[in-house]
Amino acid sequence: MDKRAYIIIAIILVSYFAFVFGKKKEIVAEPAIVQYIAPDSLFFNINEIYAENKKKELDKRFSRLNKKGVFNGTVIYIDNGEEIYRGVYGYADFRKKDSLNIESAFQLASVSKMFTATAIMILKEEGKLDIDDTITKFIPEFPYYGISLRLLLTHRSGLSRYMSLADKYWDPHKPINNEEVVALFVKHKPNPYFKPNNGFHYCNTNYALLASVVERISGKTFDAYVKEKIFDPLGMTNSFVYNLNGDTTISYQIPVGVPGYKHGGRYARKMGDYYLNGVMGDKGVYASVEDLYKYNTALDNGNLVSHKSLEEAFSPGSPRHRGRKDNYGFGWRIRDNMDSTVYHFGWWKGFRAFYIRDMKNNRAIIALTNTHHGFSSSILWNILKESKTEELMEVYGQLD
Repeated sequence: MDKRAYIIIAIILVSYFAFVFGKKKEIVAEPAIVQYIAPDSLFFNINEIYAENKKKELDKRFSRLNKKGVFNGTVIYIDNGEEIYRGVYGYADFRKKDSLNIESAFQLASVSKMFTATAIMILKEEGKLDIDDTITKFIPEFPYYGISLRLLLTHRSGLSRYMSLADKYWDPHKPINNEEVVALFVKHKPNPYFKPNNGFHYCNTNYALLASVVERISGKTFDAYVKEKIFDPLGMTNSFVYNLNGDTTISYQIPVGVPGYKHGGRYARKMGDYYLNGVMGDKGVYASVEDLYKYNTALDNGNLVSHKSLEEAFSPGSPRHRGRKDNYGFGWRIRDNMDSTVYHFGWWKGFRAFYIRDMKNNRAIIALTNTHHGFSSSILWNILKESKTEELMEVYGQLD
């Protein structure tokens, strides 16, 4: 090793020892004790408090509406797939003062249409029909051509109202069913409102015919098919389709579900049975809010029909029009001025039903009432418009 190498090694060693032994001893402070709150725990606490606050606020609101005689029924509020609030207010029978309960089954009126549309989509996914098949493929005697199942689903068939036809040609003391409605159209051939796909006209005829299509394809009554394919798989034990199959007379009152009333309180007048209750598909489904929560969950998870089918069901069926605020898909109304919001309301013989799904914010609210007056859908829209972000910020302030 040459002299230069020894010099380099010596310099390195001197530098090392100078660094190690010449370094001042650092004074290390004791670490501060900091309380750590896991993000997941904080998130859970905030949402738990939010849910409790929302529950109290909604209970206060609906209790006040009940005391004013505005709301007699059941309601459920769903947020992020979870039931946040359920409420039961008022009577099943005003005269007997029998209280409602969360399992009380109400006539859903036109909200029934979403179940008819679901039945059609199930048959489609089973390969038993195509949405663009014409109705004459399944009901060959039907005297109108060029009407597809899609046009029936989206109310673009142009067909006239079966109720007007029945009022004119049917004995109201005798129940009428879906097949007899078809027979009335075959026999009397009422003029349509317009040619197929030339406009939009909300008409119960469309969904009564869709129920007949379900019966023709499945070989089962519509109520039996819906029970087998929808209610039973979802555990909707308090749901059924009311019909008058086999009945030859109209009874004084409907023997199932809670009764409907024309008015509430001391002026309550119970609504009797009606000959058009024999027609299914456009109305006739009875369900509890608890069962509708199960249905809502199935829609979220794609358990009944695929998300692809639901995307089509929640798509506008008609061109946008300046004079029309809303559109219509498959069994659902679509709110044009609200992103990803679908809904349906219904009224029939003393019942009103309200079902709104805010899919963008993953929220829903359902209210069922057995009086046909007073309660307004604007109450539910206002609840959904309330900003969850602002409410969560208030909760966060409580934790500060």
